[in-house]
Amino acid sequence: MYAAEHARTNPDKPAIIMAGSGEVITYADYEARANQAAQLLRGLGLKPLDHIALVMYNTPTYITCKGAAERAGLRYVCVNSHLKVDEIAYIINDSESRVAFIGSELLEIARELPAACPNVERWIISEAGDLEAPFESFEELIAPYPKEPIEDERLGVALLYSSGTTGRPKGIARPLPEGHPRDTLPVYAFTDMIFRLTADMTYLSSAPLYHSAPHSALSGAIRLGVTSVVMERFDPEQFLALVEKYKITTTQVVPTMLARIMRLPEEVLSSYDVSTLKTVVHGAAPCPPQLKQAIIDRWGPVMYEYYGATEGHGFTMSDSEEWLARPGTVGKAVLGELVIRDEDGNDCPPGKEGVIWFRGATNFYYKGDPERTAEATDEDGAMATVEDVGYLDEDGYLYLTDRKTHMIISGGVNIYPQEVEDLILSHPEILDAAVIGVPDDDLGEQVKAVVIRTASDKSDADLERELIDYCIERAARFKCPRTVEFVAELPRTPAGKLQKKALRATYWPAK
Repeated sequence: MYAAEHARTNPDKPAIIMAGSGEVITYADYEARANQAAQLLRGLGLKPLDHIALVMYNTPTYITCKGAAERAGLRYVCVNSHLKVDEIAYIINDSESRVAFIGSELLEIARELPAACPNVERWIISEAGDLEAPFESFEELIAPYPKEPIEDERLGVALLYSSGTTGRPKGIARPLPEGHPRDTLPVYAFTDMIFRLTADMTYLSSAPLYHSAPHSALSGAIRLGVTSVVMERFDPEQFLALVEKYKITTTQVVPTMLARIMRLPEEVLSSYDVSTLKTVVHGAAPCPPQLKQAIIDRWGPVMYEYYGATEGHGFTMSDSEEWLARPGTVGKAVLGELVIRDEDGNDCPPGKEGVIWFRGATNFYYKGDPERTAEATDEDGAMATVEDVGYLDEDGYLYLTDRKTHMIISGGVNIYPQEVEDLILSHPEILDAAVIGVPDDDLGEQVKAVVIRTASDKSDADLERELIDYCIERAARFKCPRTVEFVAELPRTPAGKLQKKALRATYWPAK
């Protein structure tokens, strides 16, 4: 269903409850706000298939702007609010966004963006005080517009960015048919099943909404007409308190969140009633088996794991019973047919490791990058891959073993080493560098740089601190190395190719 229908049939039902502030947005409120914002979008001259950028934390305005773009036929770009100025500017420019909406909490960053993004026509700031040109107040701009639907409603959709192997973010797009907002793309309708969304649930949104899974799950919850509690930022004890207070039935998390919950003191863990929880969906990163077992032991068989990617090229799913019977599996295919291929393109038999492909799932392309799109699909376009590595058992259950791209997943966030390596190599005292993920009890993986340095009077400790600060000044903190190790040489082939798998093996326990 479309949110407008819920506003008509159940106007006073809470659509969104903000966890920190307690602000309640009913379905009538949501409909009015989204319509008014859609009127603003048309008033700004935006037409179907135009792009806008949203750079905000989890706020009511962010949720409103998404809803408005979805009924104005726009592609709205959800930008990671933790990125540095040049990283945000790259996404805004690459997406060809005509208008940028930015939260007031990011105003200092926003002040540096107009010079870097000359093609952006309007810079709109929400919940801000006095603003200097070129910035305009969202609240002042929207005030004159009516709260009725625009006359030419059309389905809009998010344009999500996911880094490629070169480290530069890639816009993941799909053909957008001309349809009404009550319709949706098949891949987003399918995510309702992935996230176990049902019309009788109460949903807890715990993660930043610029990420694919939280974004898709909240959008699906609104379409179902349920109440969603949205955390402005994750806190493990607040998570438990919200489950108890609002009788949460369904949530979607990453393993790092589960780890932080389970590290709370026993007296805190046992003081909250979480018995209403029926579905805890997790993905985005491998979940340590001992952690997953501990959650199941405490909360019961409520865990559902999925494997997929922002590209939506295919998905697998497993419930608690399947995982307990096959520890380590990420489930069987529920969207697309799983195919494992070796380096020569041959199908692998059960038990043999190879690159994971999905056949017949959904169509996607990388905006402005036909070469990368071609690399991710087979010759006839029927299969797609993000180059993860794994194998199938005799019953068709998938097990992940490696990532061909050497991507690091830290706290559920994808980090592509090439970008960080290039940054480190720009430091004048570094001769060679490799960036890898190493074990971390909290984040799953943390970023580590293994480098060859020039000769100087600086100690390794001083240069390590300098190099980490150098990265933090130039890239989002979550991408930067936590530690640096200095070595005499890095494992490279005679042709100069860095042997990442061999390097990683020195830091990871043998399986």
